Amino acid sequence: MNENFESVTAIIGKNVFNDSVMRERLPKNVYKEFKKTIAEGRFLDAALADTVANAMKDWAIENNATHFCHWFQPMTGFTAEKHDSFISPTPEGRGIMEFSGKELTQGEPDASSFPSGGLRATFEARGYTTWDCTSPAFIKETGKNVTLYIPCAFCSYNAEALDKKTPLLRSMDALNTQAIRVLKILGNNNSKKVLATLGPEQEYFLVERKFFEKRLDLMLTGRSLFGAPAPRGQEMSDHYFGPLHERVATFMHDVNVELWKLGVSAKTQHNEVSPAQYELAPVFATVNVATDHNQLVMETLQKVGLRHNLVCLIHEKPFVGVNGSGKHNNWSMVTDDGINLLEPGSTPHDNMVFLVMLCAVVRAVDKYSKLLRASVATAGNDYRLGANEAPPAIVSIFLGDQLTDIFEQLAAGGAKSSKTSGQLKLGVSTLPPLPKDCTDRNRTSPFAFTGNKFEFRMVGSSQSTAGPMFVLNTIVADVLKEMADELEKSSNVETDVQKILQRIANEHRRIIFNGDNYGEEWTKEAAKRGLPNIKSTVESLNTIMDAEHVEVFEKHKVLSKAELKARTEILLDAYSMIINIEAKTSLNIAQRQILPAAIEYSGILARAVKNINKADANPAGQKKELDKVCKLIDALNNNIEELKKAIADANNADNSSKRAENCRSIILSAMNKVRQVADELEMVVDAKLWPLPSYAEMLFIK
Repeated sequence: MNENFESVTAIIGKNVFNDSVMRERLPKNVYKEFKKTIAEGRFLDAALADTVANAMKDWAIENNATHFCHWFQPMTGFTAEKHDSFISPTPEGRGIMEFSGKELTQGEPDASSFPSGGLRATFEARGYTTWDCTSPAFIKETGKNVTLYIPCAFCSYNAEALDKKTPLLRSMDALNTQAIRVLKILGNNNSKKVLATLGPEQEYFLVERKFFEKRLDLMLTGRSLFGAPAPRGQEMSDHYFGPLHERVATFMHDVNVELWKLGVSAKTQHNEVSPAQYELAPVFATVNVATDHNQLVMETLQKVGLRHNLVCLIHEKPFVGVNGSGKHNNWSMVTDDGINLLEPGSTPHDNMVFLVMLCAVVRAVDKYSKLLRASVATAGNDYRLGANEAPPAIVSIFLGDQLTDIFEQLAAGGAKSSKTSGQLKLGVSTLPPLPKDCTDRNRTSPFAFTGNKFEFRMVGSSQSTAGPMFVLNTIVADVLKEMADELEKSSNVETDVQKILQRIANEHRRIIFNGDNYGEEWTKEAAKRGLPNIKSTVESLNTIMDAEHVEVFEKHKVLSKAELKARTEILLDAYSMIINIEAKTSLNIAQRQILPAAIEYSGILARAVKNINKADANPAGQKKELDKVCKLIDALNNNIEELKKAIADANNADNSSKRAENCRSIILSAMNKVRQVADELEMVVDAKLWPLPSYAEMLFIK
């Protein structure tokens, strides 16, 4: 047991140029200066960068690395990398291994081949990557290739953000600036920095590789465009937290080892609700590091899955009729001296810092609920949100009994008490009383307080966490700025803080909801409260350029109006492209696989009818089946033609917003008609002839 423990601890961070490696390899004065540079958010001095780069290179080469790459997150939502070797030729015709500070801190990939939303013309190709030195470099082994990865931001020639990382880092600066202002007003002069932290839970599906390779829809779109429901789904509730299948457990072990080497503190693993669905959760990290780590998590799940002849599906809704996958973002704020600003303590009504931060988040979420909704708007998430398995498209906050009571007290003029938790007694002599939490959980809430953090549960499983998190950082920073601006002029801070909290509690109590977010009653109640219910991605994305959204990003220097407009265009175009790919894939499968199988089956039935007639028997049953199949074939043919027309009509639009709306309203409807008939055919065509692996096979065979 002890040997296993030591072996696990030995591999954690093995492939990371982390603090302990730097302390060992850098000269003492260089190490101190480098840490000070990071802590104070200063530019990295050229001489300092050279020393760090040389130590990093030596360490990487000793770990068999031959190349380095600037690893960044363009607006595709995936990661990008360009590999360069350490080799530098000498005049004697030999080579040496070199790596300069400039090579460490700056790269120059081609920007024109990445989405820019009109910020860059095609012929304006130059882009820059720059090292995010707050996120450690690491070594990644891909087959025999070993490369040093340098986490980077990516910008255009004119310094416009072309990636997910840059606005995230900017939002962290904004949140830090405003939170420190508020803390100083409240008497905290010790904390020098406030960091947003994140622990993103990752849900995913595993299917047999042999089934995946027979499903063009899974290969090209990540979700099944066809498939009749399996006779059994998740209704028995037996998969959730159930015993791990041995093969899946081995896969999870290998994933953990890979992630631990990369410094990703994968901690929790379990079966999720749907058959073939699972979850992985890490320990908290600063929000930019957590975002980098989550990209590595998704990549590692997919890479390791193939080694086990499994395919990891990270799409929000791979299978209709069972739960989809989300990415629950657990977010908080922590000072450099270890104070969690969202920790209520034992008497939260007396914890002024906590109450201020809590109310700031509540106001931010209500004031900018449309923006928060837009941050999770994707084609895949549309299939999931509001489907009685995930939060609805209505943004609300769950506080629980204790904090809701305190919030109501604030609205009335001031919090005087906190509800206590007590103990749970189970009535079994051998079981001790359990300490009871102050509030229950609400798994239906899109934005729930869960002890000392908020859990943003609307984020889609395939999304980068950067987008939702830079939005959340920015809007909370904005409310903290409002508070600081007001309180810095105050002659009686304590009195004026109470007034601010009372005002927020009264103005924003509408956003607090502790009940069932899945119920139709809540939809009606939310409408009465005036809460937006933006159901589709297209409708949501079209709110991004609202004046108040442009203002908040520009005010905090997170995104300029041009950068925000570019992102909106990219997201709308991405939506249209995804729907078009799904539609074309649907056509391909329907015409080349499903229709031929149905026609072949109808021929078998027709021959059966003919042969039975020759035998002077009554083929009534066969005729009935033949008639049913022929009618479905006719309907499928007609729906295929409708889908072809829908694709042509939808893309005949002169702007990205209209094209996206056409895809949503015209193409999706036509796709659903094709699917409906195809799924009916699956239920009647001979299983030996059906060309696609069934839901039952994909969900239950391991």
